[in-house]
Amino acid sequence: MKDLSTLAVAAKKGNEESLSELLKALEPIFRGFFVKRIGTRVDVDDLIQNTLVRVARGLSDLKDPKRLKGFAMKAALFDLQDFYRGRYTGKEMLYDALSPPESDSMQPDIATAIDVENALQQLSPRARKIIELREIGYRYEEIAEMIGSTEAAVKMQVKRAFDKLRHIIMALWAGYFWLGLWRS
Repeated sequence: MKDLSTLAVAAKKGNEESLSELLKALEPIFRGFFVKRIGTRVDVDDLIQNTLVRVARGLSDLKDPKRLKGFAMKAALFDLQDFYRGRYTGKEMLYDALSPPESDSMQPDIATAIDVENALQQLSPRARKIIELREIGYRYEEIAEMIGSTEAAVKMQVKRAFDKLRHIIMALWAGYFWLGLWRS
C-alpha cells in the first residue's frame, strides 16, 4: 500500500485508482473515530460514507498532502457535529401499514393544533423557499447555487427565518394557553 500523502497527490491530479485506494485506507480510521464516539450504531456507516464524500470533494483544497490525515479528521469532526445537531436523524416516523401505531401514541396535543403552514406564510417567499429546500435536505451551498446567493447569506436567512418562526409559534402557543384551548 502506498503512503497516504502519495495517494493524495495522485488523487488530486485525477487518478481515480489512487482516490479509491485513499478512501479505502481512510475508512477504518473513520470507523474507529466514529465508533469510539457514538458506539456501534447504524449511523456509523452513514457518517463514514458522508465523510469520505466530503474528503473526496475537498481534496482539491488540500494544500499540503502530508497533512491529509488532519484534513480528513477535520472532515470527520464536521460530520460528527452535524450528527450531534440532528442532521442525520429521520424527519418522520414511519409505521408498518399492517400494524398501525396505538391510538394513545397519536393523541392530539398543542403541537398539532398550531398551523405551521400559516406560520410559514408570515415569512418572505425567498425565506420560505430556503427553509423548504433546507428541510428537504439540500446543503447550504446547494441552496445558494439554486437561488443565486452566497452560502453565508443563505445561512443568515435561515437563522432569521427560524427566529421569526420561533416568535410566531410562541405567540400562537401563548394564545392557545391563554384561551384554554390546550385542554380540549
